[in-house]
Amino acid sequence: MDVNKLKEKAASYLPPEQVEMIEQAYFMAEEAHRGQLRKSGDPYITHPVAVADILLDLQMDGYTVAASLLHDVVEDTPITLEQVQTKFGPEVAMLVDGVTKLRRIKYKSKEEQQAENHRKMFVAMAKDIRVILIKLADRLHNMRTLKYHPPEKQRQKAEETLEIFAPLAHRLGISTIKWELEDTALRYLNPQQYYRIVHLMNKKRTEREAYIQEVIATLKTQLKEINIENADVSGRPKHIYSIYKKMKSQHKEFNEIYDLLAIRIIVNDVRECYAALGLVHTHWKPMPGRFKDYIAMPKSNMYQSLHTTVIGPNGEPLEVQIRTKEMHKTAEYGIAAHWAYKEGKVVSKESLSDKLSWFREILDWQQDYGDAQEFMENLKTDLFSDVVFVFTPKGDVVELPAHSVPLDFAYRIHSEVGNRCIGAKINGKIEPLDTELKTGDIVEVLTSKHSYGPSKDWLKIAKSSHARNKIRQWFKREKREENIRRGREEIENELRKLNLDPHRFMTDEALLEVSTKYHFNQVDDMIAAVGYSGISALQIVNRLTEKFRKEQAIEEKALPETKPPVKKHFDQGVRVKGIDNLLVRFSRCCNPVPGDEIIGYITRGRGVSIHQVDCPNIQDEQDKERLIAVEWESEESNQTYHVDLEIRGSDRKGLLNEILTIVTDSKTNIQAVSGRADKNGTAVIEMTVAIYNKDHLQKVVDKIKRTKDIYAVRRVMS
Repeated sequence: MDVNKLKEKAASYLPPEQVEMIEQAYFMAEEAHRGQLRKSGDPYITHPVAVADILLDLQMDGYTVAASLLHDVVEDTPITLEQVQTKFGPEVAMLVDGVTKLRRIKYKSKEEQQAENHRKMFVAMAKDIRVILIKLADRLHNMRTLKYHPPEKQRQKAEETLEIFAPLAHRLGISTIKWELEDTALRYLNPQQYYRIVHLMNKKRTEREAYIQEVIATLKTQLKEINIENADVSGRPKHIYSIYKKMKSQHKEFNEIYDLLAIRIIVNDVRECYAALGLVHTHWKPMPGRFKDYIAMPKSNMYQSLHTTVIGPNGEPLEVQIRTKEMHKTAEYGIAAHWAYKEGKVVSKESLSDKLSWFREILDWQQDYGDAQEFMENLKTDLFSDVVFVFTPKGDVVELPAHSVPLDFAYRIHSEVGNRCIGAKINGKIEPLDTELKTGDIVEVLTSKHSYGPSKDWLKIAKSSHARNKIRQWFKREKREENIRRGREEIENELRKLNLDPHRFMTDEALLEVSTKYHFNQVDDMIAAVGYSGISALQIVNRLTEKFRKEQAIEEKALPETKPPVKKHFDQGVRVKGIDNLLVRFSRCCNPVPGDEIIGYITRGRGVSIHQVDCPNIQDEQDKERLIAVEWESEESNQTYHVDLEIRGSDRKGLLNEILTIVTDSKTNIQAVSGRADKNGTAVIEMTVAIYNKDHLQKVVDKIKRTKDIYAVRRVMS
């Protein structure tokens, strides 16, 4: 195709200035690639022209078509991205950059380079979807000309196409490209099966065509009888790859596949879709479980249609698809249909944001993966899998990757719902967290604000990368907080060894000054570094006490007789603010421990009852005037406090013994323990432990959570 044919096709729907831009892009590409040849021996310019032609068939905007003509110039010619931007503007330059491979960086292996190229493409695609449309058109033409490459290259390109590009075309709803990519890839990966299926299909072609014509004639007559005019009824043969996949997954021979073709009915509006469905079901008996309503519940790639399978003429199964003209356009061209020009202007990116919400997550994900290959594996697992549709108790639809479990559902609702999850109800019945969800399930997540967050086993249970990333983020954040807590303790302990008061030396100003000297951005970064042994607590203490030690040395010279150091005495118990000598007692409903936020409740004749601030009994109390402010005299104590824990996990032999050993090894007394297992295989262990303070409790919980097969640990409030 020469530039004149490109211009002619573009002029059929694009404004003159964009047609002119496409022509100028052609001239730049033609000059840049002059002298370069394809493997076929054709001039290289034939490739970008073919890519542009595919995009013009999708009716893409002029910027995308111009970028497609230039998509290889930065990578394969002396022309720079800056030159492209100067001549065609930032929009075209951004699209060209998005599809340009990373060749100037050295990688350990070819696989690593390929993964990084894909990561770059997906990140660019998340910013502007047109990047991947150019890439899909580029891959489609490369697959059409794959025969000129050596067998090893053919196989590698075909595998990559089936793993990444065909599923991506499916996710974007561009079935015209998806089917051709899949069929062409199969031809190179399994030519024997490909040509066998082609041969078998050709053998029965005449017989099938006569059968389809009979069905079409019947339907057209009956549609007119119910006043559905201008309906387009046609036969659609199954694609070779879909037949191959069905034979392989269902272990069937070709003659056992009945739905080799389908009837497609295209009508004017949604009302006529359901009317046509009623007619089909009235005339032929529907097969149970084979009806799908993708109009009421569209697929994630915006596909809408009614699917039903009936026992047609001759007693053979017949698949029927019913949709409107607009739905058909979206089914064929997917997201590209929403970029196509309508009355002279392209649909805005903002109007597509809801349809591409899953895409925006790509940007979030890629920041969590230093390894591009790990990023691609997670991407393939989540984006390119089949989906299930489940419901919230309020009836909202949630789309999840196939094989998802309640944890995936919980994190899809909100990350905090996932972090606080302690169980789930599926269709009103409590089920284990690793139960596989099916389309139509109603899922209710059971949460507790006293849950101690995810367990390590959740990373094995969750199936979606969305959920696994949220769990990883929690551990990353939690580990930091744990390191900060441990670091602060170590600094305080070093100060106490020197008989110094931590509160005096660990002021915000002093810590900030020391963190600056050690080149930390924040005080917490320095304290966390102590926690994970990046820097010693003694180094920090030496800096904190530097001035004090100098002053002390001067005093010692002036006054040889110094007073012996006084050890700090740590008070115990709770103090009622502003009142002395009041009887206090700890409530058994919430069992507060030092470190909890607490409040007092004035009882009749029994002094002040101490509760946690969020204790349900306090929240429900009507007489708020009897509440009184209280505080811990110290969070350091030799006194122990009873805390009730509920531990949930997968029931297995020895689980209870393991937990008892872990708690005992942490030098924690167990006051009471009981356990049971339900019929779903979930073990529930209830334990009362003697705790010194909240930090002690956290350490015990962390150790329990690291135990294999433990799902959730929560503090029980009665």
